Amino acid sequence: MAPEIAKYLTMAVPRYTSYPTAPHFHPGIDAATQRGWLTQCDPATPISLYLHVPFCRQVCWYCGCNMKLAGPRDAPLKAYVDTLLAEIALVAEALPARMSVGHVHFGGGTPTVLSGDDLARIMAALHARFAIGADAEIAIECDPRTFDAAKANVLGGLGFNRASFGVQEFDPKVQAAINRVQPPHMVAAAVEALRAAGIDSINFDLIYGLPHQTTRMLLATVTQCLALEPSRIALFGYAHVPWAAKRQRMIEAEALPGAAERLEQANAAAAALVQGGMVAVGMDHFAAPHDPLAEAVHTGRLRRNFQGYTTDAAPTLIGIGATAIGRTEWGYVQNESETGAWARAIEAGRLATARGLALTADDALRAHAIEMLMCFGAVDVDAVSRRFAVSPAWADEARALLAPLAADGLVTLEGSRIALTSAGRPFVRVVAHAFDAYAARLQRRHSAAV
Repeated sequence: MAPEIAKYLTMAVPRYTSYPTAPHFHPGIDAATQRGWLTQCDPATPISLYLHVPFCRQVCWYCGCNMKLAGPRDAPLKAYVDTLLAEIALVAEALPARMSVGHVHFGGGTPTVLSGDDLARIMAALHARFAIGADAEIAIECDPRTFDAAKANVLGGLGFNRASFGVQEFDPKVQAAINRVQPPHMVAAAVEALRAAGIDSINFDLIYGLPHQTTRMLLATVTQCLALEPSRIALFGYAHVPWAAKRQRMIEAEALPGAAERLEQANAAAAALVQGGMVAVGMDHFAAPHDPLAEAVHTGRLRRNFQGYTTDAAPTLIGIGATAIGRTEWGYVQNESETGAWARAIEAGRLATARGLALTADDALRAHAIEMLMCFGAVDVDAVSRRFAVSPAWADEARALLAPLAADGLVTLEGSRIALTSAGRPFVRVVAHAFDAYAARLQRRHSAAV
């Protein structure tokens, strides 16, 4: 690998699922702020909902999410759902009307750890408080190790129409090293059960850079996944951040692939997915040609939020549950991450907002530019400047920072257009970082660029 490329591999940069990014949120944004923002929402504009369920039956050592081990007991889950229902009511009461909803996403954790009855209670509350469109996308994250046909039938009956599975890697040695053993037949059975229940839109998550993983292993996993004909595949790089996610200390750092090996795995898997008929979406997603995500690439409607790449264009995303992050036109909010603190706030009749950030005009401008880069690999500075009625000089510093990347063949700077080259596509986070006005304000350890 050329040294001018290698130096970018280990740069620690954000994933830019928001801008400004979550480390810049602060406690000056509280429940009163969030309530004020919700009150101002346009009743005629649809919103989106994200519900966070932090519980899992088993611990995966690679996971960096806010997760609680549920174990065999159901009482903590039912108590969590009770509080979730109360929060749904509080949020709905803060809005100016019974709002229309175009996207609902259950994330975690493992939302399917909840019983069918509890999932039904949540969906009933959502339908009672919001106008969920007949064509709304209702998605849920699943774990094939704790999934069966009965749960698939519950999801189908409740109106879920998209499901996601964390496949990660099928090689047994890698699975043992990350404490997530799920042979291919287990995932295939879960997919079959979902399709039998009428849920045809199925997503897989794959991870490169895992302990003991090789390019050969990952390509074999890609082949097995393509045979199951998923609608979407996300290909993420493993973020080894044991200082932030203590469970990752169970993974031997010596077993992790090096930076050059990670890039090889990412490029080989991406090429195999495209060769297998998937459409490349942004930096790490792939979609079947008929999937709305693939169509959004061609129509320019692709967007990026806390769930990754999406067709969701709603200006308001309301996060419900511990740790959940929300977005409005005026700023970002995040709930208390500790479930006890979150529950106490809701039980006291107030929103559980712990921190957030109010957007400035410059934030909105840079957020749009970064989203264009992350979604389409290019941004026209003049077009962005016209949209926000500012001088193109706002991007001068970014262009200067990108000059070395242009010299190294990762990006082109032609007129007002800044575009990634094919070699630069894996480094889109590095390019986006040049537009980040907050980059020098907070020293925080992020995951590697690739």
